[in-house]
Amino acid sequence: MSTPDALHTHLFGPADGPPVLALHGLTGHGRRWRNLAETYLPDLRVIAPDLRGHGRSPWTPPWSFESHVADLSTLLDTHDTGPVTVVGHSFGGAIALHLAATAPERVRSLVLLDPAIGLPGDRLLEVADLTVRYPDYTDAAEARSEKTHGDWAGVASDLLDEEIAEHLVEHDDGRVGWRICIPAFVASWGELAREPVLPPPGVRTILARAGKVQPPYTSDEFRRALTDRLGPNLTMLELACDHMIDQELPQRTAELIRSVL
Repeated sequence: MSTPDALHTHLFGPADGPPVLALHGLTGHGRRWRNLAETYLPDLRVIAPDLRGHGRSPWTPPWSFESHVADLSTLLDTHDTGPVTVVGHSFGGAIALHLAATAPERVRSLVLLDPAIGLPGDRLLEVADLTVRYPDYTDAAEARSEKTHGDWAGVASDLLDEEIAEHLVEHDDGRVGWRICIPAFVASWGELAREPVLPPPGVRTILARAGKVQPPYTSDEFRRALTDRLGPNLTMLELACDHMIDQELPQRTAELIRSVL
């Protein structure tokens, strides 16, 4: 994007393809959607921004759900998309829900991939505190090890290579870290403690929960609330994978997206 306040955005597929807005999770960036878009959804127009505080987008506050929704509304206006299918992973899934609740005219359907929603405050305090104390790594090998022994355990090695090449940067002191704003990262954990919001009843929605994540990022209480709100417009499933659903199971993810187009 060309203006200082605009989100840095990755575009995939033909300009006249069915529009999909793809929202990454915390510590992520829009280019994470490249493999899914180019290999499995080449006929779709995938609009994948670096969210505020991430990647090459502005790092300036505010970092609230409301500011993310405002950023995305401006982005969709820029691309003149009309209503879009919104695919959100983790924190991106929470933002997708806020976008649908705030601006329902912009959202045709939702695909929520292990969305992080309404998490316990004590759990989030612990994670935020660890982020402040340990924001980076000694070297790329340590960063890779954290991913392969965590959420990225089931992701193909070439996609992890791509993630490190794109998103890991060297700091002035010689240590390395992800291309993110740590204050924004910490503030975002606080946002996830907020009460969940629900989409309008008519929005076709898929919620895929990662079965290997314990405790889950999406509670049974939220799933029940979503069922009550959406009824037959909701499809819920649990996949036998770790948190990075779109990276670990790109073909299955593409099938879910196509099912709501």
